[in-house]
Amino acid sequence: MGKDVIVACDFASKEETLAFLDRFEGLSRKPFVKIGMELYYAEGPSIVREIKARGHKIFLDLKLHDIPNQVMKAMKVLSNLDIDMTNVHAAGTMPMMEAAIKGLTREDGTRPMLIAVTQLTSTGEEIMKRDLLIAESMENTVMHYAKNAKSAGLDGVVCSPIEAEKVHKTCGSEFVTVTPGVRFADGDKGDQVRVMTPEQAKLIGSDYIVVGRPITAAEDPVAAYERCVREFIDR
Repeated sequence: MGKDVIVACDFASKEETLAFLDRFEGLSRKPFVKIGMELYYAEGPSIVREIKARGHKIFLDLKLHDIPNQVMKAMKVLSNLDIDMTNVHAAGTMPMMEAAIKGLTREDGTRPMLIAVTQLTSTGEEIMKRDLLIAESMENTVMHYAKNAKSAGLDGVVCSPIEAEKVHKTCGSEFVTVTPGVRFADGDKGDQVRVMTPEQAKLIGSDYIVVGRPITAAEDPVAAYERCVREFIDR
């Protein structure tokens, strides 16, 4: 499994997104792009097709969480897009995750990578216990969700880089960890709680890191992206 930096294009419009991606046109390495709810709901499937036509890999981050039948039908629609990765909430239960796999798998047997969100990196253990009434520790909760995702046939999970190493020990080295909550050592944490630097995420075993504002809000986004690649992949 090759490591990669996924750039979170959390923009409100096609124009803003493509203007941002235009800055990377001269690079030999085209960034892996995350399209989240804001952009997808604003622009629909056409933005996926346009970014894919530019040569970018795409993580469609919609975090589906509904009854199994609805998730299966939604995934069947998404399977027609040429995306590389998408996700569901592991809290949706194993039957829902199994239905997601079924819907995402095309008639020829191919499908994008499917991963499950364990706990959002903006959620700390105290909030999880207070607001979600989950009495277990954060680590035990994430590992339980990861084991459920693997049993349901998914390819990996979204987790904090803090939990990536334990997920691999629990579910195997081939079970993918996609880790948001990555910030430069000299950067602002924003609304993230469970964070690491790109270099720390590499050392602890993250397969993919998702980086948003440290790149998209940087004075020089290309330089910030290249710094992430150096720290996470090249060192």
